Amino acid sequence: MRRDVFQAIADPTRRDIISLIATRHLNLNTIAGEFKISRPAISKHIRILHECGLIVIRKEGRERYCEAKLSSLHEVAGWVAQYKQFWELKLDALENYLHTIQQKKTPVKKKAGKRK
Repeated sequence: MRRDVFQAIADPTRRDIISLIATRHLNLNTIAGEFKISRPAISKHIRILHECGLIVIRKEGRERYCEAKLSSLHEVAGWVAQYKQFWELKLDALENYLHTIQQKKTPVKKKAGKRK
């Protein structure tokens, strides 16, 4: 089954695994020790992340180490950027509308003339 990056980051456990290995390489046992789920469940999450290209699994002796390859997240960033721009335009329009309404509601203050 072909998986994509969006599927990989849809699960909070997989996002936590990515965060865990983003700055250092860890073996599978160390990763599994950070979670309160079974080792087979962690292995399944690791497999999905590997299939999506977000991690590389390197074998050193009997140990398997996971290394983050986050360049695949550029696809996600590009997709999110479209919607960020959309919402920024909508929020700017809302701000302008609210500013216009506020100006209409604010009464114009007359300057008090000096009496002699």
